[in-house]
Amino acid sequence: PVHFSCREQPIFSTRAHVFQIDPATKRNWIPASKHALTVSYFYDATRNVYRIISVGGTKAIINSTITPNMTFTKTSQKFGQWADSRANTVYGLGFASEQHLSQFAEKFQEVKEAARLAREKSQDKTELTNPALNITSHQVLPSPIISSNGPGEDKLFRSQSADVEITTEKERLKKMLSEGSVSEVQWEAEFFSLQDNNNKLVAALHEANANVDQWKKQLAAYQEETETLRQRVAELESQGAHDSSSENNKEELSQTLEELELLIKAKDEEIQMLKSQKCGRWEAEGEREETLQKLQELEACNAELEQRLHLAEQTLAETLAEREKIQNEVTKVAEIMDVKIFELSEIRQGLAKLVESN
Repeated sequence: PVHFSCREQPIFSTRAHVFQIDPATKRNWIPASKHALTVSYFYDATRNVYRIISVGGTKAIINSTITPNMTFTKTSQKFGQWADSRANTVYGLGFASEQHLSQFAEKFQEVKEAARLAREKSQDKTELTNPALNITSHQVLPSPIISSNGPGEDKLFRSQSADVEITTEKERLKKMLSEGSVSEVQWEAEFFSLQDNNNKLVAALHEANANVDQWKKQLAAYQEETETLRQRVAELESQGAHDSSSENNKEELSQTLEELELLIKAKDEEIQMLKSQKCGRWEAEGEREETLQKLQELEACNAELEQRLHLAEQTLAETLAEREKIQNEVTKVAEIMDVKIFELSEIRQGLAKLVESN
């Protein structure tokens, strides 16, 4: 467990998924917990030091004392890391958004600068109170690195050789990080980001299901309209059996209607497939985009079906008008023929009377 001083107060807190570098491979990240943890900056007024602390249950996941030599690096839009030479490890944090990462990085820089000023102030005070420390660098023996939780941390001083050792350790950690898999770090960050966005995907799934029901209702209406068109085509077939041109038009209309029925059946099967998959859980943002694209394609296809049905209905109306026009012309021809026949009969009667008079 982590022991907090009565004068140690948090100055900044956030939520993040915590990782530590694998000590065996020095390449992979090991998640510290299954869920996001609270990560806080603390200031110990007694020792005049800054620490990053994260506690999971009763266990200290992060207990890192910030020094001026530390650097916080953003490796992706939502993931950052820093090396702690005292703890001999590298910490990684995966945030829910880029804004949270930026806030943590800015606070890290502020605390790092404060730690630098505190160190310079402590060194100036030490040099004034203890002139014996003002000796040449080759005369100073390397001092051991005391643990950050040790009771004598406030008496810690660094010699030039100790600084060289820390610099060497820092370079080793940087080399270790450079050899790591950057894509694997980014994958870890994106994985937890997708896990945080799972609720949004579930909401989108419910919305897609509602759209599926709406498409089913529209398809039922299209099927009803198709049946009406088929009945009208049957009526046209019974009325115009003698008209070869009308027969060709009716065959084309019947074929068009059959194609529309096949398209509607295919869309209905696709909607049923989407409905059967509604209980499945999407694991990636790409699946959600694909489903939305399918729904958009359904909408476009249904709009096209509606337009084609409208064209078919318009064609039927034109066929009926043309048929009515032909029937009117036939009627007019019949009336003209009746007049001609009547006139011919009168001529015949006149001729008969002339023959009888002669």
